[in-house]
Amino acid sequence: MLKVIVAGAAGRMGCEVVKAVLGENDLSLVGAVDITNHGEDIGLLAAGRPCGVPVTGNLGRVIEETQAEVVVDFTTPENIRSNLDTILTHRVHAVIGTTGLSAEDIADINQSAVEAGIGVVIAPNFAVGAVLMMKFAAEAARFLPNVEIIELHHDRKLDAPSGTAIKTAELIKEGRDKYRQGHPDEQEKIQGVRGGEYDGMRIHSVRLPGLVAHQEVIFGGLGQTLTIRHDSISRESFMPGVILAVRKVADLKGVTYGLEKLLTE
Repeated sequence: MLKVIVAGAAGRMGCEVVKAVLGENDLSLVGAVDITNHGEDIGLLAAGRPCGVPVTGNLGRVIEETQAEVVVDFTTPENIRSNLDTILTHRVHAVIGTTGLSAEDIADINQSAVEAGIGVVIAPNFAVGAVLMMKFAAEAARFLPNVEIIELHHDRKLDAPSGTAIKTAELIKEGRDKYRQGHPDEQEKIQGVRGGEYDGMRIHSVRLPGLVAHQEVIFGGLGQTLTIRHDSISRESFMPGVILAVRKVADLKGVTYGLEKLLTE
């Protein structure tokens, strides 16, 4: 049985991860960490049935007491670096769904993980459909290089643009030459209305209640457009990818960035 701790366990994504881990015969939930709901049984909170694992606020202590092998982190951009420092110090493998890490952060984490001999999976999106959307978008950009990305999330999301949008833009960048889209003399009458610019393409972020996680990539060409869209209508959509990462991370060394790396192995 692979021993798993969930950090951010009382949050919406954390509760889904807890339910997913409890539902797998080869995984054992041994710890639940959050800044709220201390002392409550995480099974009752997440799945409506007790599991004997109370919510606590000290990640390091839980790792030491349970001898956990993997920590799944769905906390906040403000907490992720501190949590990763604790995870790396204790030489525990990590699956990170918290977004907001910079390229410099990831490089630093990779160096520390390699030195510690542990695996860290960082994925902007754990939905298999979202991974396919990014792959298809990167392929389409080879033939239709004029592209804009629109990502839509619930209004509790703290970072913008989303990690998925940034990852999509990075993949598109690899397959097309950089150039500025649109009219060279265009003017924004309202600052920011054209979205953020990344390598000549535009990224737009929408935050509204009722949304979960959605993204469309719109390509324009001579007399035609192409739209590639993915919608996560439930947080359950991320769980097969999370469980896959939990099972594979112990076989890795350093940072593996993107769920697609695990799907091709």
